[in-house]
Amino acid sequence: MSLLLDVANLPERPLHIERTDDPSLAGEMDGVRAVSPVSLVVDVRKDHDKVRVAGRLQATLELDCSRCLEAFPVPVHAAFDVLYVPASANTGEDEREIEEDDLDTAYYRDGVIDLAELIREQLYLALPMKPLCQEACRGLCPECGTNLNSGACACTHEWEDPRLAPLKALARNKTDA
Repeated sequence: MSLLLDVANLPERPLHIERTDDPSLAGEMDGVRAVSPVSLVVDVRKDHDKVRVAGRLQATLELDCSRCLEAFPVPVHAAFDVLYVPASANTGEDEREIEEDDLDTAYYRDGVIDLAELIREQLYLALPMKPLCQEACRGLCPECGTNLNSGACACTHEWEDPRLAPLKALARNKTDA
């Protein structure tokens, strides 16, 4: 079964779709890799030229930790409810405030809804803003780059603000005099 829904050929009665696809379905996602099959369960309801696609998505993504740069798995269980309307309905002429219903509205072109694009969108929305392998991740040593989660390094971590160097020199000169 294709991941393209032809709106003109959708039945008036609800359509139920369940499928599991290869992780490559998620496509290239800027450093994010799908590492498990992508499971999609959707109910499609057509109302004239509007189509409501509601369902859930399951997959496991592999992200890089933002502190230590190690890859770690993130299970995704996303529920969604999206109303698709024709792109011609979006004239963009009138300026108005975005309402909450607008956040769950998408547009389709040429009478086709691409479920693969919906899957990628939902996977992106499920990503954490700051991916961490663990809440207490210690990150990398700024001197030598050692992953501090796996062990300590021999670097001295005494940092001095270079802007205070002239004041320290003055203090040393006073004590020497």
